Amino acid sequence: MTTFSTSPDIPGERNGSAEVLERTSPVGMGQDMRVETTEDELNGPPGVRLAPEEDPPFSLPGRKTLRAELWIVLWLSIAASGLRSLLSLIDSLTRGVKLSSQSTTLITTYIADRPWLDILFQITRISLALIPVLLVLHLLRRGGERLSAIGLDLTDWKRDLVRGSALAAIVGGTGLVFYLIAFHLGMNVRIAAVTTKDAWWTVFLLLASAAFNAILEEVIVLAYFIHRTEQLGWKSWQSVGGSALLRGAYHLYQGFGGFIGNITMGVIFGTLYKRWGRVMPFLIAHFLIDAVAFIGYDLLAGKVSWLP
Repeated sequence: MTTFSTSPDIPGERNGSAEVLERTSPVGMGQDMRVETTEDELNGPPGVRLAPEEDPPFSLPGRKTLRAELWIVLWLSIAASGLRSLLSLIDSLTRGVKLSSQSTTLITTYIADRPWLDILFQITRISLALIPVLLVLHLLRRGGERLSAIGLDLTDWKRDLVRGSALAAIVGGTGLVFYLIAFHLGMNVRIAAVTTKDAWWTVFLLLASAAFNAILEEVIVLAYFIHRTEQLGWKSWQSVGGSALLRGAYHLYQGFGGFIGNITMGVIFGTLYKRWGRVMPFLIAHFLIDAVAFIGYDLLAGKVSWLP
């Protein structure tokens, strides 16, 4: 019986303690081969350093890494949508027709003749668009921070609910008045919630879209952006202002009224977020504002004279 050692010396890696395996195979006439294998080779390919079973403690990355992280997250989510909104506004302005004579639809039907397939497309669209939010939560955890760092928990849900509901009433009511004024001044396009009103899934889809908008904008544009930029050394007014500009750019497709209105909303939300330190009230407020706007428009469009 012949003994061979198959544990190579890998630079920068320790040689694991030898564990001998008995493997019998014919070598010539009646000969067996006994192979000596290291523990490292048993657990993974030679030269590959395996991850530990438990996560080691992480610390906040350096500023260069945080800047790169911030840009990647924004371009995967809000910044890309903001660029598309800008191009949409340019398209509207160059048509030779005033903005108030044009319209945009928030939720477009993909396959009108097969509602069951259309709803699958809609659910897939919403689900995939939320992946950047999961990335943000992962990055916070990787940096050793809990989700409570941005107030994304239920530890104070009663107060969050009261604050969110009050914000929805005040900001939502004021926003509706501003939208109507901007529309009649020719600063906004007409905004329709959905193209197909009679589909069985309309209300469900409108509520899901309201939840999607709230989660994406408030977690990334409000909480994450302000949290990360302040870690990068930005002053509070710079973080709040940058967050508000992002929110406005994301709604440029609605026209100048939508841009100005959402910047104002962003300043209010950002200032209060700095005071409260919790994103949950703004998730609730945003969801309620959009849910009432979407479903209300779907129910009232064409039935009241004051609604475009």
